[in-house]
Amino acid sequence: MLVGIVGKPNAGKSTFFAAATLAPVDIADYPFTTIKSNRGIAYVTRPCPHSELGTECSPHNAPCTEGVRLVPLDLLDVAGLVPEAHKGRGLGNQFLDDLRQASAFVHVVDASGATDREGNIESPGDHDPTDDVQFLEDELAYWIAGILAKGWDKMARRAEIEGENLEKLLSERLTGLGLREAQVHLALRDVALEGPPRRWKEEELVRLARELRRIGKPMILAANKADVAPEDALQSLLNLPDVRVIPTCSECELALRRAAKADLLDYVPGASAFTERTDASLTGEQREALQKIRGYLNRLGFTGVQRCLEDLVFDQMGMIVVFPVEDENHWTDKDGNVLPDAFLMPRGSVTRDLAYQVHTDLGDNFIRAVDARTKRVLGKDYELQDGDVIRVVARS
Repeated sequence: MLVGIVGKPNAGKSTFFAAATLAPVDIADYPFTTIKSNRGIAYVTRPCPHSELGTECSPHNAPCTEGVRLVPLDLLDVAGLVPEAHKGRGLGNQFLDDLRQASAFVHVVDASGATDREGNIESPGDHDPTDDVQFLEDELAYWIAGILAKGWDKMARRAEIEGENLEKLLSERLTGLGLREAQVHLALRDVALEGPPRRWKEEELVRLARELRRIGKPMILAANKADVAPEDALQSLLNLPDVRVIPTCSECELALRRAAKADLLDYVPGASAFTERTDASLTGEQREALQKIRGYLNRLGFTGVQRCLEDLVFDQMGMIVVFPVEDENHWTDKDGNVLPDAFLMPRGSVTRDLAYQVHTDLGDNFIRAVDARTKRVLGKDYELQDGDVIRVVARS
């Protein structure tokens, strides 16, 4: 699964990306620092089932820290978006092409209002950050509507005169965006456009595109630079209707993760506090910076970076985490590794979906599955639950 980090230039996208992945990226106070997209691995968290066994796990793909399993997902940091990007302005064409593969978005907004629409530096409070939310929504809608508009008359005639299924035709057109026929069905139902499709103009296609984006590519808003944002500017974002908004301080999270990696302190991503290590040699400047971060955490309770990813993946996208094993008694793989893997799966996935997630041959030769907790035999259509530990049995 791929999550795109989006927003205008200089809003803090690359800092958010670096904080979530610890990948090296260019970070600077000028527009279009990011020219080519950056890709890295971030993690969402779930309790590790190893505590139920009374033994430590041996992770392969998902590290475990103090009983918290870090489940990987891909992040994509793309070039900044400016108004009329869908017309090719700025780095718009590259930006939008990069986003085709993303399943969901984190929209990073400069909550301090210290950057204009183009990403140029202003004073805090000079710019209304809610304006950035609207223009990005517009750009994504016009982008998808532009894809729909290509050959629209021909497609509409096929649906009206030749009787072909419009939902299927639209899903085929939108395959490159990863939108499924069921999502197209929901969008058409919810937007309820009037009249035959061949009479739909740009306005109708944009309305449909907005709904397709909402259903097919969920988005969460990171109100970034919350540590320096004027209270009224931050509150204006938090009061937006129908938008999930989380205050974030990407710089704080990046500093904490880098310090933890350097063994200067103990910090679990997303935690509300950190502990300086007694053997750490901190400079006066570092101690002062950590004191400011501690004050921010005391005020808001989190830096917000991890919270954005968790809410997006689990709440908005409805993903679950499943642990496949080869031995249901000891919860190990064939080499004796305890709970080696943890996979993100869409809610509603069944045991056979998990088999294919592990390996194509396992899915093709699926016989049954076993719930490692209860030892109950499960059929191919058993709906997986969050935290399930599952053995898949297949023909050899």
